[in-house]
Amino acid sequence: MLYLDTAATTAVDPRVAEVVLRLMTDEFGNAGSRTHEWGSRAKRVVQDARETVASVANVGTDEITFTSGATESNNIALLGLAEHGRATNRRHIISSAIEHKAVIEPLEYLATQGFEVEFLSPGTSGRFSAADVLARVRPDTLVVSMMHVNNETGVTQPVAELAEALVETPALLHVDAAQGFAKLGDVVANAPIDLMSVSGHKLGSPKGVGVLVTRRRGWNRVPLSPIMYGGGQERGLRPGTIPVPLVAGVAEAAKLMRQEHFGWFAGVTTFRQSLLEAFQGIDHSLNGDQAHCAPHILNVSFHGIDSEAVVLGIKDVAAVATGSACTSASYTPSHVLTAMGLPEERVNEAIRMSWWSDTDATQLPALRDALMQLSR
Repeated sequence: MLYLDTAATTAVDPRVAEVVLRLMTDEFGNAGSRTHEWGSRAKRVVQDARETVASVANVGTDEITFTSGATESNNIALLGLAEHGRATNRRHIISSAIEHKAVIEPLEYLATQGFEVEFLSPGTSGRFSAADVLARVRPDTLVVSMMHVNNETGVTQPVAELAEALVETPALLHVDAAQGFAKLGDVVANAPIDLMSVSGHKLGSPKGVGVLVTRRRGWNRVPLSPIMYGGGQERGLRPGTIPVPLVAGVAEAAKLMRQEHFGWFAGVTTFRQSLLEAFQGIDHSLNGDQAHCAPHILNVSFHGIDSEAVVLGIKDVAAVATGSACTSASYTPSHVLTAMGLPEERVNEAIRMSWWSDTDATQLPALRDALMQLSR
């Protein structure tokens, strides 16, 4: 059976699993324990992991905060700026209507707390021009929050161009990089992005761990305030016992992705081409700007077939999604495709497929046969 839902979660890389398991059983100390060797070894593991992730992100080790995932990273990044926004009277926020709910909902909350939040819509391409976004920036703009790779369409946004422009202004840039971090070369690592959210289980590490990257501007730290308290871990920004095995796991996954990026990219690109060939002769449309699309995510509408019918019709052949894993259980139309202005019928027909470099293309004929059966 084809697993075509890696945008929801990936399998844990066996090499990562080996690291994680060892630290869960043999090297199980608490990194906060300072009175014995188990704690000292755990602390060194965390420091090594921080150095590894910092190297992949091209920042200093003190600019890496380990979290439970991109959702928590997004919340800390956005809600944590509120105090600074109030103090400086910069309460204008720019984001997009196609962000993950982990960005949209914190911003909707800030809108109830005296902040003016603009959710921009990209048009049918699903892609913004940097110029259009920058045209909305004002002297009182606190932050622009724009995802790198859309989790439903795979369309990429010009975050590097935004970063280069915004660094000359007081406005900060936050990027939800859950789907693209380390996968698409150094696009986000080489750009002066102020805040960046990373999710481990999109990279081949276990669920429950992520990273918030906070890049300095010169000597100035990103002016974040904690949104949780207790313990003082992670420089007081994110309290709680550091999950040493998971932290080591996300670091190992990020390191492997960087080392094997070219092979991964070639593998997912080849599979994408094979998948598109399998759709030939089936009435369909690809959703989003395919000229600016990550090679491991595809959003497709099979005309005349409701998306739920497709999911059920191919369930013995392939695992696919009707949208983000965080919202697909509700069976509501995709807020991403709706914000793009696609016709309701096309939105209701849309399926997201996502894969990895080792996804087995020899199973595509069975998928094609199942889709052909549905389209008759």
